[in-house]
Amino acid sequence: MLKPVKSKRLKAAGESFAIVASEYNARYVDSMLRAARAELKRAGAKHLRVVRVPGAYEIPVVVAHLARAASGGAARGAALSAIICLGVILRGQTVHAEHIGEAVSRALMEIQVNHRLPVIHEVLLLENEEQARARCLGKTHNRGAEAAQTALQMARVLRRLQQERIR
Repeated sequence: MLKPVKSKRLKAAGESFAIVASEYNARYVDSMLRAARAELKRAGAKHLRVVRVPGAYEIPVVVAHLARAASGGAARGAALSAIICLGVILRGQTVHAEHIGEAVSRALMEIQVNHRLPVIHEVLLLENEEQARARCLGKTHNRGAEAAQTALQMARVLRRLQQERIR
């Protein structure tokens, strides 16, 4: 059962975020993108970069590029607090969607751990368009808004850990 998105009053503290979003299944992904942008703007994000890619399978290579640039600091690119990944994969009659979903999930997890940068995974593997509508188009169940809230929370957690390390 889907739980309604509960908007938390999180602050971005002037932080920067990136969103990598698939163009495939644009109706659903665009709705998640609008919701994520609105959440980050409301929270006061200093900078937001959006990169569009053809499909879900192409998301990890762009995330890896952004993570490498972010870990290089100001010399190589803007420091990022988190990267949000948005995509919709609809199952068909073959196992292709399953392979794409597993590959994307594994790659995003590895990038997140290797770069110590939150990578918020909202590349949804769904059974049908009914599930996509319920998770992507509604105001009460939009996974884009949830992804942005998770990014804000993770940025805060890592900021706290960094401050503790400095002391």
